[in-house]
Amino acid sequence: MSKIMNPTKVITGPTTRWSYANIWDPKSINGGAPKYSVSLIIPKSDTKTVEKIQSAIQAAYEEGQSKLKGNGKTVPALSVLKTPLRDGDAERPDDPAYADSYFINANSATAPGIVDADRNPIMERSEVYSGVYGRASINLYAFNSNGNKGIACGLNNLQKIKDGEPLGGKSRAEDDFETEEDDDFLA
Repeated sequence: MSKIMNPTKVITGPTTRWSYANIWDPKSINGGAPKYSVSLIIPKSDTKTVEKIQSAIQAAYEEGQSKLKGNGKTVPALSVLKTPLRDGDAERPDDPAYADSYFINANSATAPGIVDADRNPIMERSEVYSGVYGRASINLYAFNSNGNKGIACGLNNLQKIKDGEPLGGKSRAEDDFETEEDDDFLA
């Protein structure tokens, strides 16, 4: 089986953390078409993943020059375009989950495939939540829509590697009811 190299495709490292994981049901943002989405939190120490994403952004820029040029005479410089890799320390300073990390928001109109560390499909929704760690298959591409130009990130598939502390303050039912004590039940 030969692998075709796609310079705009990236598989993130296993220390990537998933946040705002809307991966089971698509959600509409600002009245737009419903999409599946996830915010991928990448530790700054994972320089390999960060470099792969930066290279894919450059490749998407080069591939999408005609789209980015649009009706204009020139292609805008990559440095002035919206790009998806963002600094958590600068943009989310009050959120400890984003500290010392970059993040990239990925979305898709089609549901991502979701597998466990052994590549078996995950069917149980409670297994995948905001806060787990895993790898993500993403694709970067140029866009030019309604006067906005830049590089966006598409979501392909997800691989859960390990559980993490749930993000968003919602506790898991398994944790809430792990004790068998009937604290003053019907007392």
